[in-house]
Amino acid sequence: MVSENVILQVLAEQKDELESYKSKNWVARREEMLFEFDSNQAQVVIGVRRSGKSTICHKVLRDRGIHYAYVNFDDDRLADLQTSDLNTVLSCVYQLYGSDIPYLFLDEAQNIDGWYLFVNRLLRTQMRVFVTGSNAKLLSGELATHLTGRYNEIRLFTFSFAEFCAFHKIETKGLTTKAVAERKSAFFEYINDGGFPEMQNMRNKRGYVDSLIEAILQKDIARRFKIRHTESLRLIAHHLINNACQEVNYDDLSELFNITDKTIRKYVLYLEQAFLVQLISKHSFKSRERIRNAKSYIIDPGLINNREHSLAADNVGWRLENVVYVELLRRCANKFLDVYYYKPGAKSKEVDFVVCDRHRPVQLIQVSYVIDAPETYNREVNALVSASSALRCDNLMLISFAESRDVEIKGKTIHIKSALDWLLE
Repeated sequence: MVSENVILQVLAEQKDELESYKSKNWVARREEMLFEFDSNQAQVVIGVRRSGKSTICHKVLRDRGIHYAYVNFDDDRLADLQTSDLNTVLSCVYQLYGSDIPYLFLDEAQNIDGWYLFVNRLLRTQMRVFVTGSNAKLLSGELATHLTGRYNEIRLFTFSFAEFCAFHKIETKGLTTKAVAERKSAFFEYINDGGFPEMQNMRNKRGYVDSLIEAILQKDIARRFKIRHTESLRLIAHHLINNACQEVNYDDLSELFNITDKTIRKYVLYLEQAFLVQLISKHSFKSRERIRNAKSYIIDPGLINNREHSLAADNVGWRLENVVYVELLRRCANKFLDVYYYKPGAKSKEVDFVVCDRHRPVQLIQVSYVIDAPETYNREVNALVSASSALRCDNLMLISFAESRDVEIKGKTIHIKSALDWLLE
């Protein structure tokens, strides 16, 4: 239990901080269009820590001149806050912002048990509620159970390449030699250092990433799920980061870390729910194959090498593939499209991504950083053509660092797309 005086002090300091924000200098995010300001639903933004969830909420509310109250539960002085204290929180909000405040923004709400009951009560009073959180299970699961039909979920990722360019004021449409060179330079910086907003222009990227990963492991996973042996969780997390774009072999991990298969699966699930890793299932109508053959990607490429004792392979092809997958998740999240990979047999060349509208494939995407060598080019395009026939999908794309062009292979048109062009669409 936390005293009213402490809660009032914390919220007053947060209010002072709120008044110092200057949203006009913040990068516009694609997800801003997904907010429903006059809806009776709670607007719920979820995503990895430090991806800009709080910022986008502040920005959209301020850009529209909306008067709102703010409560950030990710404050050490509120660590012992209980469900029974939430009414005191509301009382403090009314004291600071007035009893007729129309909008309330609750930051990192999942820190408080029973937060969804509080939100439900606020919605019944016609208050507009914005909520952010860093754990998909604690938010989506509880919302689905307790706020059925009363929330609008918005998934936020770290900066896309287009947003990265906007932040660094990189010209994205210019055709001069200088403009093209700057875009290419920005691309290599992006696939190495990623898109965490706070990490831009930061010298000590390693310190930032190490502390971020530790916060995710400790606050978003270990504390929530009462994990005692956190070192095992940490080792698995770093192993998956070091082996991005690879299939997750639970038997090998169990043997490597001397942990039961059940525990390994549970830890990997927790890492996905905290948005540190993102899994992709194999395209198959057999549930067993989808579960057993999942591949793992990292939420942001900046996590790969900006870590202490990082020994991840410096493979630009894998980095590009990882960036493409996260961009696909960003683009498909609110179009109700699913993304899989395709590999019909152990010796077959896989297609990196199959975009599906329910059960129907609508696009096949292959990613290869370099396709100059005839052997590489033939392997990539033939895999697309073969999958096109098997999946009955003719929308074929090969994303590479090469120039954009269309090619005809065995009666199929393949759109070869420059990675820069595709990422900046």
